[in-house]
Amino acid sequence: MDRLLAPLLRRLGTIEAGEERPTLLAATYFFFALASYFILRAVRDAAGVAAGTDKLPWLFTGTLLTTLVMNPVYATVVAKLPVRRFIPVVYRVFIALLLGFAGVIKYGPSAWEPYLGPSFWILTSIYSLFVPSVFWGFMADSFRPEQGKRLFGFISVGGTLGALAGSFLTSQLATVVGTPVLMVLSVLLLEAAVQAAKRFPPSFRPESRARDEAQQPVGGTSLAGITHVLGSPYLLGVCLYMLLFTIGSTVLYFQQAEIVGARYADRESRTAFLASIDTVVQLLTVLAQLFLTARVIKWLGVGVTLAILPLLSMVGFTALGVAGTLTAFVAFQVLRRAGEYAVSRPAREVLYTVVSAEDKYKAKNLIDTFVYRGGDQIGAWSYAGLQGLGMSVATISLCAAPLSAVWLAVGLWLGRRYRSREGGGS
Repeated sequence: MDRLLAPLLRRLGTIEAGEERPTLLAATYFFFALASYFILRAVRDAAGVAAGTDKLPWLFTGTLLTTLVMNPVYATVVAKLPVRRFIPVVYRVFIALLLGFAGVIKYGPSAWEPYLGPSFWILTSIYSLFVPSVFWGFMADSFRPEQGKRLFGFISVGGTLGALAGSFLTSQLATVVGTPVLMVLSVLLLEAAVQAAKRFPPSFRPESRARDEAQQPVGGTSLAGITHVLGSPYLLGVCLYMLLFTIGSTVLYFQQAEIVGARYADRESRTAFLASIDTVVQLLTVLAQLFLTARVIKWLGVGVTLAILPLLSMVGFTALGVAGTLTAFVAFQVLRRAGEYAVSRPAREVLYTVVSAEDKYKAKNLIDTFVYRGGDQIGAWSYAGLQGLGMSVATISLCAAPLSAVWLAVGLWLGRRYRSREGGGS
């Protein structure tokens, strides 16, 4: 199979000889991981819509606190187990939790129903960050910086196709088989991701390959993620970029709850509609990842690539402020999320190819989970506060537009610091 696909892959202009098998296996791993999550995503979002915007800030708070507890536990596992052993452990913890939820939803007493939706929302929100964060940390530890700029876009195609498959399955099965069956299907796909990770070839980075061959853990302490971030202007810049992205995403998520909730009355219809949006996003994304992502990063550089999504958000929030309709929301949501998956996320992951192994797993995970959810908190409570002041969806959108300008400036600054580190600077 590798021999048959190798010529085709090289025609894309981003994959060189000897990189075909690792790239395909990485894309396969990401396919199963995101297919697993996207089966759950629409179910989670429907639960968020059902809870209403007045409950969402508390759900974000619960997620942030749970993430804060889980982070040092995860860092301890990273410090004590070799990379190719701790990845299956982390994923199988989520498998056990999902199976437990499926059993309770199917066979638990009806008195538990009011607690299941919020609990599942929090679990899935944490799952959505931990699973891809572990994957991208592994990729940054396996590929060199120059390879990351060329290959991360194509590897992302695997995740996009997985997201497309998961969204499509959910849109077709949500009203037929029910939530517990969807959760079991998600578990099977996550276990397939584990098997792909276990078969990944040796790292292209000599230091990572030597560590894997010796079965050495990354080492360090459970608090290294926090201390390293606080001591590094570069990592603090990545934190700020992530924070501003998340605040905007949370504002848009609340608007989704209001706009979609007003149009669709029952949970199944909301789930199907939201899954349909996911499907359109992934179709648009996969085309961009195949033919544009690597070329955009090469032509424009990491910094300008990071600035594309903030620029799009400035325009999108302004447009949503002028015309706060379902059509305007869907157009902005589709373009913003496609831009995140196609250009912003691959460029953001390239930033981690020039940090230490410990930072690839610990600092990165802290940023991808706790900082991400911190942005959720700021966005959630700010949205609730602005609503309390009587502001409409349109007015809040206009308030979010200037924030995107700051986000754009941070992206350009990170691009300059990345070039310095890639060239041997600090």
